[in-house]
Amino acid sequence: MNPINYRLRLEPNLTDFTFSGNIEILLDLPHPVSTVQLNALELSIQHCSIMENNMHLPCTFKVEPQNELLLIALPKEMTGKVQLNIDYTGEINDKMAGFYRSAYGTKENRKYIATTQFEEKDARRAFPCLDHPVHKATFDVEIIIDESLTAISNTPVKEVKPVAGGKVRVSFKRTPRMSTYLVFFAVGDFKIQGDTQDRRVRIVTLPGREAYTQYGLRFGSKALRFCEDYFNITYPLGKMDMIAIPDFAFGAMENWGAITFRENLLLYYPDITSKAAEERICEVIAHEIVHQWFGNLVTPLDWKYLWLNESFATYFGYGIVDHYNPQWKIWDQLVISMTETAFERDSLVETFSIEIPGEGHAAINAATAPIIYNKGANILRQLKGYIGAQRFKEGLQDYLKTYQYDCAASHHLWEAFQKVSNRPVARMMKGWIEQPGFPVIDVKRTGDSISLTQSRFSYLPNSSDYTWLIPITIQTFDRSLRSETKTILMENKVETIPLGKETIAYKINSGQSGFYRTRYWDTANLKALGQLVLQQQLPAIDRWGIENDLFAFVRSGDIAMDEYLNFLSNFRQETAFLPVSSVAGNLFTTYLIADEGLRLRIASMGKSFLEGVLDRIGYEPVSDEPHACSILRDRILWHALIYGSKTAEAFAQNQIDRLFKDQTIHPDIQKSAMQAGALLEGERAYAWMRKRFQTSKTEHERLNLLLAMGCFKEKEFVESALRFALKEVPARNKFIPIVSAAGNPHAVSFLWQWYLSHLTELESFHPLLYERVLAAIIPVCTLKEPDSVKAFFTDYMTRHQNFKDTIQMSLERLEINLRMRRAS
Repeated sequence: MNPINYRLRLEPNLTDFTFSGNIEILLDLPHPVSTVQLNALELSIQHCSIMENNMHLPCTFKVEPQNELLLIALPKEMTGKVQLNIDYTGEINDKMAGFYRSAYGTKENRKYIATTQFEEKDARRAFPCLDHPVHKATFDVEIIIDESLTAISNTPVKEVKPVAGGKVRVSFKRTPRMSTYLVFFAVGDFKIQGDTQDRRVRIVTLPGREAYTQYGLRFGSKALRFCEDYFNITYPLGKMDMIAIPDFAFGAMENWGAITFRENLLLYYPDITSKAAEERICEVIAHEIVHQWFGNLVTPLDWKYLWLNESFATYFGYGIVDHYNPQWKIWDQLVISMTETAFERDSLVETFSIEIPGEGHAAINAATAPIIYNKGANILRQLKGYIGAQRFKEGLQDYLKTYQYDCAASHHLWEAFQKVSNRPVARMMKGWIEQPGFPVIDVKRTGDSISLTQSRFSYLPNSSDYTWLIPITIQTFDRSLRSETKTILMENKVETIPLGKETIAYKINSGQSGFYRTRYWDTANLKALGQLVLQQQLPAIDRWGIENDLFAFVRSGDIAMDEYLNFLSNFRQETAFLPVSSVAGNLFTTYLIADEGLRLRIASMGKSFLEGVLDRIGYEPVSDEPHACSILRDRILWHALIYGSKTAEAFAQNQIDRLFKDQTIHPDIQKSAMQAGALLEGERAYAWMRKRFQTSKTEHERLNLLLAMGCFKEKEFVESALRFALKEVPARNKFIPIVSAAGNPHAVSFLWQWYLSHLTELESFHPLLYERVLAAIIPVCTLKEPDSVKAFFTDYMTRHQNFKDTIQMSLERLEINLRMRRAS
């Protein structure tokens, strides 16, 4: 059974938050059937009929809410093209899923829009349908609205006609063939701004935000142009709207021709938006526009292939930003944000393959997202390095051209790459996509050769016998520091590589494009690499790779903490974003879970290291400094304060005083200044933050305030801030102070009991946001009572199966932290 076309008619009511709907579905029944099965959820079905001989014949129907099904009995067994007609009503809910309402304005003057979010399986909340990506069809949408409002859908408006009661019927042009999860419609008092260069590109906002759309418009136009050029396929719709939505559980959603965003990820406020936030706006815009090809034009054949959407959008999201802003060095951000996160998630024994096994739903959640998005993007980066940039581009163009307006599976992509590169891509990628985990390469030197042995890496012991085809890049150095680079494809479990006789050091995974860790058993080589790090003879990304691998081996128990800390002396002159961010993050991770003795040592080392970095890059932002420097400063100031740095405190206190006087401070240190205020000023800071939050005009500032609310030293103010979050903060952001507090060493000791006391309220969060709370609290805040925590969640998972993946992931992280704490 295949849908051909949906004709959807809606009339939403923004007063009582209900809507009435009628849908005509043109189906192709390849075989005789007597019952049509559609997906429907939380809809009240009024009437069903089928068109025959220009007459509507009534059909009996049955709704199965537990299975989210609508079963329609046909008058007789039928085959070929048939047209169903269904009348129904529904609720414009407050769940940030399906057809839902989003509030804006003040408490005294609250207003609403109605909008949609359908991925992965919530189109069925808005209209009966075959709600699976393989069932592509065209859509004709009509919406009846008050004449003072504006309606938006995937395609341009075709016609507006007056109807009774001061309303209009807005009809939209027919869509291309597309999946139900990409359908979009919204109604509200929207303001539309168009790009002056590319009239297809528009930003849709609420009243009063129009002045902050120009930055997003310009970059959106650039990103669209890049994609059309790179993919060699013209964007097929008549418009590309980017829509700022106040209440949104996700960051953004790639609805075809009507992309939705959280406001802070689309709107740019001069003197308020930091460089980190500016970079994030560009990356998210690029990510969603790439989806117009990867996901929308070519759609996964099943949810198990969701990575074909998200990995490409993630990878090219960074690539497009780098194309237009190479001075930002955004690939370093990919390594910190994506590579590190992917390594961390995939180092657990209980992990997933990129291609989620089985059929049905591959839900995007806290457990799967780091694999589908982050690891997938890194595997694409590895593949591009292996076959070359031009062949990579040609393979993608072939894939998109072959499967446009259709669905594809993983092997279709590998076949395209293999065809243009004449390399064993399909055989290589099968292991990377279908197997969970990733390899560690154990390297041993014997004379003038090294042996490489691969095995699956994990923090806790695993019994895997997986192997991978691994592109290996090796850089060797002689006594004069002349270097040579060679590449191989490691096809066996063990490989032997000859070295030059004059080789004094060798770096495996030069450039860090390979998704694997490297463990050197040759202590002389590791010492020599340390000297190259100290002298900064290695690129920053390779300095990061050596340090980050070493800390992973501390986590796995393969090396002692002392060995890692001693190696950090090679970074004492470091200022580059990547290695500094990694060292700072790894020291802070250790500090959070360490006992008192090790905490003192980490605090002393961390304070010295970060003060040195801040002295070299400067505490105060300056206009002509490197982009990454501005982001780095804001990342490490908070850590320096936690470790007791007096120089950082003196600087922060000056910024805090300016904040409390409502004076302007540089946007690139606003977040850390607010964190410092919470840590150092307690009651005074809490009072200011509450007041500021209620009067703030921008989502960017509100997010900084909420993050800072988790950073108080005193228990009473942390608890007051969390109470404020639960009572006063919109549902989309309630999780932020909680997750922040879970990373605050002054709060971790009591946050587990707080969680238990507020469990009912937390469970009312959007599932994706509740998972973030679970993933933040369990691994760090339960170290003092792990047995009772494990017992609690063993029972909890039997009653809440939908959170099982995230809980199991978090409990394994708890076990890793416990073992690391005991070993240190």
